[in-house]
This record gives sequence, structure tokens and C-alpha cells, in this order.
Amino acid sequence: MSAAAAAAAASAANVAVIGGGISGAVCASLLAVTLFDSGRGAGGRMAQRREVMEDGTELRFDHGAPYFTVSNDEVARVVSGWEARGLVAEWKAMFACFDREAGKFTDFEKEGTIKKYVGVPGMNSICKSLCLEDGVVAKFGVTIGRMDWIQDRSSWLLASLDGRDLGHFDYVVATDKNIASPRFSGLTGRPPPLDLSLLPQLSMMIQDIPVRPCFALMLAFSEPLTKVPVQGFSFNNSDYLSWAFCDSSKPGRAHVPLNSQSWVLHSTAEYASKVINNIGPWKPSADALAKVAEELLKEFQATGLNIPQPIFMKAHRWGSAFPAIAISGDDKCVWDKSMKLAICGDFCTSPSVEGAVLSGMRGASKILRCLNFPSGL
Repeated sequence: MSAAAAAAAASAANVAVIGGGISGAVCASLLAVTLFDSGRGAGGRMAQRREVMEDGTELRFDHGAPYFTVSNDEVARVVSGWEARGLVAEWKAMFACFDREAGKFTDFEKEGTIKKYVGVPGMNSICKSLCLEDGVVAKFGVTIGRMDWIQDRSSWLLASLDGRDLGHFDYVVATDKNIASPRFSGLTGRPPPLDLSLLPQLSMMIQDIPVRPCFALMLAFSEPLTKVPVQGFSFNNSDYLSWAFCDSSKPGRAHVPLNSQSWVLHSTAEYASKVINNIGPWKPSADALAKVAEELLKEFQATGLNIPQPIFMKAHRWGSAFPAIAISGDDKCVWDKSMKLAICGDFCTSPSVEGAVLSGMRGASKILRCLNFPSGL
């Protein structure tokens, strides 16, 4: 079934998708839905950050997922369509590993060994485009605060965190791993939106999905880092850093200011956990983020790669974005037919963009089958 036919099929039902990351955006684009997301726009961990320097120069960073790869045939067909529409392009980047103790690069990856894709002109371009598909009504800046199952209507009543009635929905697709997690309470002071007493058979599976936190450090340099021979590299034997990516080397990126270079560093999960344990689960203060930025930059400069002082530097915390496990096995999503609820995301399949895409497709397929389209997608 084509995406257009699927959306037409789903238009007879009222469907809500919670979360505008890649899993929710893919699912929404295959159905006629109302999509809710707490952020300012689509993207989730595929978001792009816009920053402005003191002189007014605008910078953009892919501060979450830096790229993605594809091995699944279904996802490959979807990505091929995105490529044809100009939403993604291949990032022909050379990667390696940097050994912190030895002070040298090892394990240089052969160019083209693994095809790396990026959104164009930013990683969020894919989600933004999918949320503009016909039949998708996207509502950003809306955090779901309650999900009430109305038995006599066999539907869900959704409300925002500030108590606004968001309407009744025949089906709900939740792509937020914290929808039933105590982490939601830690962040908001409210109970999680989904009451797991309604879904006792799923409670052990979804109530507290382990996550790996990470800090991202966005850096801009006035000149290229000439001592770094690759566009991306992992770290061995570093307590602070796990990855570094040359963001400005990706296709479709504007190099502003001229001849500058932008990089994004990812911390280790262990470092991020240590910081979060000290400062708490809430949104970090500017001072706390500044300290993280200084520590990660210091580690980057300690590599001996002649890393100068950046012209821009800012840290961002990903508190629970990276799942540590996959919960759903072969189904690729969690589905309760009687409650007309699908739970999708990379935490259902594998902690990757590809896993999130596949899970979103599976969630849409479950709903389409219930609407008498047995072949699904």
C-alpha cells in the first residue's frame, strides 16, 4: 500500500501520535493523525540546534544523532525515497578511532565501507518534512500530561500537562519512552501520563526503560583542525569523550563564517551519569552546562591534536535519549489491540535511527490492519 493510500485508509479513524522524533514522524506520515510534541519543532534526537554568536553570526549543529546507516531492506526503500526528494544525502566521511593513551589514530575506516546518511540541510529536515505530509496535523509545544482510557467509548482522552483537553482519539501511538516512566515524574513533578494499571501485561516491559545519558558539546573554530585527518572518530581510553564529528563537513551545510569549522563532541555515558547524579535530573543551569563544556573541551585539547580555543562553545544534555535495551523483539513495537495503543521507538528495536524508523512503520501497520487493511504497509 502506498503512503497516500494508507493515510486515506486511516482518515476514517482519529489517531494521535505522541512525539515528533523520527519514529513518530514516520508513523504519522503513513496515517492521518494529530501529532503532539513538547518541543518547538520536529526532530527529537535528530534535532538541529540553532545558535547565534555575539556578533550575530548564526550557527547550526546536529547535536543529537550525527548520521545514520541502513541495513534493513524496508528502511532502505524508505530512505531511497527521501534521497530522491532531497531530504537526505550520503555523507562521504572518513572515520577512525583515537586512542587517548597512545595519542594516535587507529582503525581507519575505508571510504564507502558503510554508507552514512544525513538529513539535508540538517538532521531534522526529515522529521520536519514528514510532519508536513497531507493528513498530518502537528502541534508543537504540547506535553501530554494524561492519557485516560474511556471504556464506554473505546477511545483515549488526552490532556496536556497544563490541563488542556486535547480530545478523544480512537488510536494512540506513543513514541516517548518516558510515557509511563518514573523519569517523567522526576522531570515534571507529575505522575506519568500512561497509567500502567490499565496495561498490566505491558507494565514490566515499558515502565522504566534503561537509558544512557550523554552530553553534546557544540564547537565552532575559526579555521579547520588541520591535525585531524578524519571527519569523525571514536575515543578509546577516555573517561570523558566517546565521539567527535565534524558537523560542517556534511553535505548541504553552510560554512558560516567563511573557512570556519564546526564540531560536535559526545561524552561518555559514564561521565554524563556522574554529572547528572551531582546536579539532579532537572534541566541543567547555565553554569552547570558551562562547566561541562570546559571539561569536555579540555579533554579534546589534551589529545595533542593542536585544538585551538573555539570561537563558539556550548553544551547540551541528552538526559534519557539513548536507550540501553530493546524491549519488543521481532514485533518492532509494543502493541495492545484491545486498548488500541502502539508504543514505538528505537527502544523497541535497536538504539539507532534505522530502528526508530522501522518501529514507526510497524506501529502504523498495526493500526492499518485494525482498519481492515490486512496487508498493512
